[in-house]
Amino acid sequence: MNDSPTPPAPSPTGMSDEDEAILAFTPAPTCGRADGWTARRQTDFIHALAVMGTVTRACKAVGMSRQTAYKLRERPEAADFARAWDAALMMGYDRMFSMAMDRALNGVTRPRYYRGRQIGTITRPDFRMALAALAEPPAPPQRRPKLTE
Repeated sequence: MNDSPTPPAPSPTGMSDEDEAILAFTPAPTCGRADGWTARRQTDFIHALAVMGTVTRACKAVGMSRQTAYKLRERPEAADFARAWDAALMMGYDRMFSMAMDRALNGVTRPRYYRGRQIGTITRPDFRMALAALAEPPAPPQRRPKLTE
């Protein structure tokens, strides 16, 4: 018999319970189109944003455009969605920053080849990502100016 407690089951999104709590929000009401920003699609977008760190990639992951995402964000009844968006962006930035620092400190292992055969590996620090992460800290989302024709 084993009396040790069983570890909690991992979240289906791969995030900790704390991260899930930070990203919890009330989806913005929509007109009910099946191909629009449903509550499920909004939740998936926020989780994708936290993992990927960019709006463009998160929109692509859920099959929506950036323009409709920003339109939804600007709606007055979507304040909770906008708050979760900001939190997800910061989580994505923090994740990318920690990955960049890990690559800078621990290096990246690359295979070495001679005459088409791998003869070994070499580990070198990769400072490019770290410098890029340090050079441009995340800016708070801004309202994009409307285009006039």
